[in-house]
Amino acid sequence: MGRKTIRDIWKLTRDGQPIVALTAYDYFTAKYVDEAGVDIILVGDSLEMVIYGSDTTHTATMEKMLYHTEAVARAVKNAMVVADMPFLSYHTGIGDAVKNAGRFIQAGAQAVKLEGGWKFAAVVKAIVDSGIPVMGHIGMLPQSIHRIGGYFTQGADEETASMLYEDARALQESGAFAVVLEKVHPQTAEKITGMLEIPTIGIGSGPHCDGQILVINDILGLFDKFTPPFVKKYADLKSQIIEAARAFAEDVRNKKFPEQKERRTDERKN
Repeated sequence: MGRKTIRDIWKLTRDGQPIVALTAYDYFTAKYVDEAGVDIILVGDSLEMVIYGSDTTHTATMEKMLYHTEAVARAVKNAMVVADMPFLSYHTGIGDAVKNAGRFIQAGAQAVKLEGGWKFAAVVKAIVDSGIPVMGHIGMLPQSIHRIGGYFTQGADEETASMLYEDARALQESGAFAVVLEKVHPQTAEKITGMLEIPTIGIGSGPHCDGQILVINDILGLFDKFTPPFVKKYADLKSQIIEAARAFAEDVRNKKFPEQKERRTDERKN
């Protein structure tokens, strides 16, 4: 069958089936997430925080994002692969934005995601016109965290909600095939979902979006500094890793590893 396409994603929404999306940053995680049957795998610039330990996503570079995109793309057989365009990769002009988006397609992604609404409508349109699908992203924008001043819910009042409606419409009119709503007030997210023809994918935006996405490290319990309150932890791999490493260290220090086994008879003959 091959990987899902934007048509498959649209069909899920038309059929009333929620879209399931997760992030992945390496070959094996992407392989296992793909085998689990998710619809979209995002190579997110969130890797800066959950893989490299940065405080923000700003330090993600094109080279780093391309490297991880290639690893994920090699692993995925069924899900649609979307790559995050990092900070400053689409801010310096339409030509740069299209070129950088194209590099992600060459790395194996099927689409790119970028943050921002109507201010980036022309950029989205240019990338789409070049033949590259674009996923929008509005609400709480990690790349704009210094301007926003923190990880706050967006669209909780009429004025900011109206701005999000304008952003959502602009992205749809520019050709985006879907839009991520991050930390958008649930009532505002519900209204945006109802007014758009393209799917909405929520993260911390309530139950009324057409799909949901979370960071893989968060659902596996592999976090240290900060976990959003809307995250549900489905495993506690952090504790399991610590326990396994501690058990290994104990065996080595007690000389229980490697195990002492008698040499084979044929080896003794030599």
